[in-house]
Amino acid sequence: MITARNVTYSYDDVVLDDVSLSIPAGEFCLLVGPNGSGKTTLVRQFNGLLTPDNGTVTVDGSDVADDPVATRTSVGMVFQHPRDQFVAATVGADVAFGPENLGLDRDDIDRRVTEALAAVDLDGREDERLDELSGGEQARVAIAGALAMEPSYLVLDEPLVGLDWPARESVLTQLDRLHTEGTALVVVTHDLRDLYERADRIVGLRDGQVVLDDDPATALDAVADLGVRDPRC
Repeated sequence: MITARNVTYSYDDVVLDDVSLSIPAGEFCLLVGPNGSGKTTLVRQFNGLLTPDNGTVTVDGSDVADDPVATRTSVGMVFQHPRDQFVAATVGADVAFGPENLGLDRDDIDRRVTEALAAVDLDGREDERLDELSGGEQARVAIAGALAMEPSYLVLDEPLVGLDWPARESVLTQLDRLHTEGTALVVVTHDLRDLYERADRIVGLRDGQVVLDDDPATALDAVADLGVRDPRC
């Protein structure tokens, strides 16, 4: 379980204000809210990319601040713009980067890369250049890079933005597969289409505070107040 307790984080103004939230293992959670509400700031606390000014974040009982490497193994992160997280020129080299930094042996790294690419239907494309891929393919490589760390939790920040329907459908298929296999998913989104029916829970933020936390059927009646379109309308 990912647990944030009384988390406060600020830049010049308060961005997160005494936020407490838990994400159980295996849950599919959607995190919604207007721009500036603190969504991305919150999820970056989950794997130690940001550190709370006050409060704590734990993953399966361990404080994120005590061992950020272990945390980033357990909690994978896929950014809104895949290119922001690429560190290599080719598909295989980029997906291998995380496992290499864990100090794994070559056979284990190769196994993880092969399995991660197979999971996103990019088998055998290790040598292709990232800058020659479509937006949907880049999104899938970013997911593969996170999967190669074999995380228990996967956080995705607006993973469907800018994708055409075939690419969108492909990413949704991967999310379905991961959820079925027991990976917990936290998806930050402004667009609930194709997602709310898959989710177990919707959490809403406004002004750095949790103001909505309910099952999708109930939460959808309140999302318009957070600047999010009700996908049923």
